[in-house]
Amino acid sequence: MSDIVLEVKDLNKIYGEGDTKVQALQDVSFTVKKGEFVIVVGSSGSGKSTLLNMIGLLDRPTNGKVTVDGVDTSKLGDNKISSFRNEKLGFIFQFSNLLSDLTVLENVMLPRNIQGTEKNAVNDAKEILRAVGLDKKINKRANKISGGQAQRAAIARGLINHPTIVLADEPTGNLDSVTAETTVQLMKSMAKKLNQTFIVVTHEKQQFGNADRVITIKDGRAFEGEEPRQMEIAA
Repeated sequence: MSDIVLEVKDLNKIYGEGDTKVQALQDVSFTVKKGEFVIVVGSSGSGKSTLLNMIGLLDRPTNGKVTVDGVDTSKLGDNKISSFRNEKLGFIFQFSNLLSDLTVLENVMLPRNIQGTEKNAVNDAKEILRAVGLDKKINKRANKISGGQAQRAAIARGLINHPTIVLADEPTGNLDSVTAETTVQLMKSMAKKLNQTFIVVTHEKQQFGNADRVITIKDGRAFEGEEPRQMEIAA
């Protein structure tokens, strides 16, 4: 069985047309292996958030394909995209996006509720919350915990369905430096403990220290490492 969980091949994304046409991504190709902790860096407007949206199936490419866990997602109809996304992908955002009127436990269980696989959901959510250090906060309302705790809950929510890939979009962007460092170390420890693939988009590469790989997006193209060097279609 292949250990490649993501293949992005010849990915292009064009917004607008004519004089307003913008090529946000251009011929992007790379693969990611199971358990890799990958950092995606680039300046504002470089195309890194567009890339994350394509991988996260939140938008469709103009051409090219995204293959997740062996499934060519370009062949999935709109009625199947949502369920596939919820099953295979976990999301962590810059803002935790917790629902304030729900408890921490209820927020973490949401992806299970959406998926319709609620069996053992409570126990699984409690176990993950214990792993991220929130076992004493499970019954707190989301608006009664700190920003750092909320992001820990968001990490737990991203992991609850045991996704193939967790996608994190600027996960430390709304945190102070100390809390950001704690959040980074938590994600890395969970990646190692669970052999969980993470793809993290960030402006703050230095916060993340060593990663398995760094992908730089510049003018819509992908390069391996922090200096522009055209990528091969290989991990």
